Amino acid sequence: MGIDSNVLIAYLVPEHPDHEATQVLVKRNHAVNPTVIHETYHASVFKLKRNPADTVKTLLEYLDLVLSLPIDTMTVRRGLRLAAKHSLGGRDALILASYLHSKQVGTFVTMDKSLLTLKELRLGDRVLKIASLATL
Repeated sequence: MGIDSNVLIAYLVPEHPDHEATQVLVKRNHAVNPTVIHETYHASVFKLKRNPADTVKTLLEYLDLVLSLPIDTMTVRRGLRLAAKHSLGGRDALILASYLHSKQVGTFVTMDKSLLTLKELRLGDRVLKIASLATL
């Protein structure tokens, strides 16, 4: 299962209104990629006004516990194709391409209503289901 930055923020920030709902992740193997980590940093520091050093410490500790997927040129190319085909923003397309490319991830969990409308993405024989946090 791959998670979106909006899920990761709720998971890592105890004051977040959806924090309790994300605690299911403690017992579930899940993956992130560099875009999710950096979006989480950005939102935590610039929107939630959390301390940058504390945020970095939390994210680095978290990275030691989770599967972190790489992003390479092939993933970037797939992301651009997904963006055009599904009218996605660049970061969302890159996140989805990373998870779609990984054989270890079959589901993408997000709270983004526009991404949830996609329901699934396909790439050859690979299928990435897009699910709500509430379905976990």
